[in-house]
Amino acid sequence: MIDVLSYQFFQNALIISVLSSIAAGIVGTYIVVKRMSLVSGSISHAAFGGLGISYFLGMNPLLGATIFSLLASTGVAFFRKSAGNRLDVLLSFLWATGMAIGLVFIFLTPGYATDLFTFLFGNILLVSAADIWMILALDLVIVAAVSLMYNSFLAATFDEEFAEVGNLKTGIVYAVLFGLMALTIVTTIRVVGIVLMIAILTLPAATAQLFRKRVKEIMALSALIALFASVSGLFISYYLDFSTGPIIVLILSFLYLFGMLAKGIWKPVREKGTVRANCKNI
Repeated sequence: MIDVLSYQFFQNALIISVLSSIAAGIVGTYIVVKRMSLVSGSISHAAFGGLGISYFLGMNPLLGATIFSLLASTGVAFFRKSAGNRLDVLLSFLWATGMAIGLVFIFLTPGYATDLFTFLFGNILLVSAADIWMILALDLVIVAAVSLMYNSFLAATFDEEFAEVGNLKTGIVYAVLFGLMALTIVTTIRVVGIVLMIAILTLPAATAQLFRKRVKEIMALSALIALFASVSGLFISYYLDFSTGPIIVLILSFLYLFGMLAKGIWKPVREKGTVRANCKNI
């Protein structure tokens, strides 16, 4: 295992694991708390349109993904309330159209689309130094924005109507939050890919929420869970010569199921202990 750590590509993969886990842990918490998993899935699939166009033009695919995901997130934030009960139609439109645009431009690109599988299902071992710098910049933006707007995000996600009564511009808050969601999607594309994106955005936070109730604690634990899954999945996929994305998602799924079982087993035991303690005090 020591030998593999000396390889530059593996070091790059470890750095990306840390950076993407921070972003997923922070933004994923808001996604789970507000139950916006469908929104995150739609934006991530819309980003594939930008990947395809950038690939066709010979540009950095992550740049195109950033532009498209930000456009999609802005559209969702703008039409979120006016769409009403038909928001699911808008999200489905973004989901399908983004994938279709991406596939069309990738197939129009001369030569063999070697990166197609990587973008769809992820391969953290193929990240470049340019990817690291770009994702680091996006991470800094995410951390800075959440630090500055933490209370606003908290108010808008937990009780939007009450926040509006308090003169909070929830439309702007959600526009920023969806924008951060878009940036988080870009930071994790190389890790799990477009298809499995929704897992790393929701499962770490959902698992953390089983054991912690304070938002900051959920964020921290969620980031640690995402990091553990990413790093362990990285080593497993390397030695099995397998794509990293599915392995990481399977680890996250196992941790969530284990958390559900542990929570279900521990809760009756704890309640039984409480009842006994109360009986002794009678």
